[in-house]
Amino acid sequence: MIPASFDYVAPTTVEEALAALAQYGDEAKIIAGGQSLLPVLRMRLNAPEWVIDLGRIDSLKGVRDEGDSILVGAMTRHCDVATDPLVAEHAALVARATATVADEQVRHRGTFGGALAHADPAGDLGAPALALDAEFVIAGPAGERVVPGAEFFQGLFETAVSEDELLIGVRIPKHTGWTAHYEKFVRVAHQWPICAVGATLKVSGGVIEGAAIGLTNMGSTPLRAAGVEQALVGQHATEEVVRSAAALAADGADPPSDLNGDADYRRHLVTVLTRRAITKALGG
Repeated sequence: MIPASFDYVAPTTVEEALAALAQYGDEAKIIAGGQSLLPVLRMRLNAPEWVIDLGRIDSLKGVRDEGDSILVGAMTRHCDVATDPLVAEHAALVARATATVADEQVRHRGTFGGALAHADPAGDLGAPALALDAEFVIAGPAGERVVPGAEFFQGLFETAVSEDELLIGVRIPKHTGWTAHYEKFVRVAHQWPICAVGATLKVSGGVIEGAAIGLTNMGSTPLRAAGVEQALVGQHATEEVVRSAAALAADGADPPSDLNGDADYRRHLVTVLTRRAITKALGG
């Protein structure tokens, strides 16, 4: 289908974008890479009178070092995040997960911040960001504020970003030297994952000193597998330890049931994927 007609504005600064939001209010929609919004417009599930394009705001693009963390601009494309040396060195889980997003065409148009602000629980980036204790930098009429990952995702397609605000960046604490793997299961290539697991580990002398495990599509928001993390930390990286920890992956999860699988299937699947993700992160 063809979208309903709309007017279009392309600000070049965050301030201009916020001013446009304030001016057009409920009649406007923000577009970043367009990989989520454009299908909605084509199917006429939403028909805004104005589309505010963030693509010309250069200050929202790129990755920079901030000492103990890295900051990923909201308008940084997936392909750039996946290949950025700072991300690879200090947030390997994000690099690995981003490299699996959809296909190359989508990764060359879609943006890191756009995907996270869309907050689809089946999206690949929420769980890794949550696992790495990312903070979300939000700009609004009152200035900037920072929201921790645990508070950013608030429900199905819902985040802490208000209607008059913009997500402008994601700050990720450095996990330098941590190994990582993102394991997901899809029915057909490039589909949203039925379930996925991101695992990143700090290992020294065969002992797991740190563990962060994020779950995709196991609830209305991305989840941390806290039980798995606790079962791993302080343990030797053996097959039995990994298997026992992975068995806890579904604890506290509330997975959906849909045409791709019911909740019980996902509960079983997440334990399998968690074991694989941890094993591969350990180099197995």
